Amino acid sequence: MTDKRSRKSKRYSRISEQLSGLMRETDDSLARMATVAALLHHKMDGFFWTGFYLLRDNKLVVGPYQGPVACQELKYGTGVCWAAVKRDETIVVEDVNKFPGHIACDSRSKSEIAVPVRNENNAIVAILDVDSARYANFDHEDAGELEKIAAMIFLQNTSH
Repeated sequence: MTDKRSRKSKRYSRISEQLSGLMRETDDSLARMATVAALLHHKMDGFFWTGFYLLRDNKLVVGPYQGPVACQELKYGTGVCWAAVKRDETIVVEDVNKFPGHIACDSRSKSEIAVPVRNENNAIVAILDVDSARYANFDHEDAGELEKIAAMIFLQNTSH
C-alpha cells in the first residue's frame, strides 16, 4: 500500500508541476478546465470520466471533460456534484450505488469524487468531477490533491 500511495503522490506532484506551467499560457477558465480534465484523465489510474460541471443559473451544466458521453445537466439537488455544492466541500464516494440520489450518467461508474471549484471571490462556480469504474478508487489524498488542482483554475495569471 505504501508503494501505491508513493506512486500516486509522485504522479500528482508531476501533474501539478506540469499544470502550473500550462496555466501561465492563458487566464481563460474554460481553457484551463479543459487542460486539467485532459491531463488528469490521461495521467491518473482509474479515472474513467474526468471533467467539470459548471454552476450556471442554479444549474450544473456539463463543461470540459474527457471520457464517455456525460449527463448534460444534473437534476437540481441530487447526486454527488450537488452534494459538493450544498455541503461546500469535496465529497468522496467509495460506492456510488450506496449514495442517496446518485445520478448514473454511465452504469460503469463505481466510485466518484466531486471537488468544488472556486473563483477569485471564493464562490463555487464549478465542480471538478471524476468517476472511476473501480470501487473505492478515491481517498483523502485524491481529495487534497484535486482541491489544489481545482484552485489553479482561477489563480491570477502572472505572465501578462
